[in-house]
Amino acid sequence: MAARIPALTPDALSVAQFDLYDAIAGGPRAQGPQHFALTRPDGSLRGPFNAFLLAPELGGALQDVGAALRYRGSLSDRAREIAILLVAARWDSAFEREAHEAVGAAAGLSEDELAALRAGEVAGFTGEEGLVARVTAALLDGDLDDGLWDAASVALGPEVIFELTTLVGYYATLALQLRVFRVAP
Repeated sequence: MAARIPALTPDALSVAQFDLYDAIAGGPRAQGPQHFALTRPDGSLRGPFNAFLLAPELGGALQDVGAALRYRGSLSDRAREIAILLVAARWDSAFEREAHEAVGAAAGLSEDELAALRAGEVAGFTGEEGLVARVTAALLDGDLDDGLWDAASVALGPEVIFELTTLVGYYATLALQLRVFRVAP
């Protein structure tokens, strides 16, 4: 399937688009070890980030939410990647899977754990990670029942449940955008 929007290269961007490009390509995603490429050889952004440039004000808000979830959230790296990869599995999002399997492996997820997440299986995760996985699976189904709410609110706290609901919604939004704009990994 061909992409539905062109790759927007830095030399063709408006000032507002370039400011957002710079925030993505020069921000926290570009710092430290790179587990997946943010840009193509022509300088255009990969994944959902190219589409963010279509509406810089809204794309900037999404970029800020994503950066907050990835770099300022309270979940451990492994727990966050478990949740993201469960969203990728539910939405069959190839780019999210490619990008976050690399991040997840760097955070210590084994190949067996990554395979389980690809299949949407949460039973093999225990402790806090198991609870994060079960909460994420329930959120992907639309709600938490009272028993899971009670367990999660005691063990994780309402603040982490808020973070997880935001994470699931954010990555589901990206998966939808990736599908609609026909963005290949």
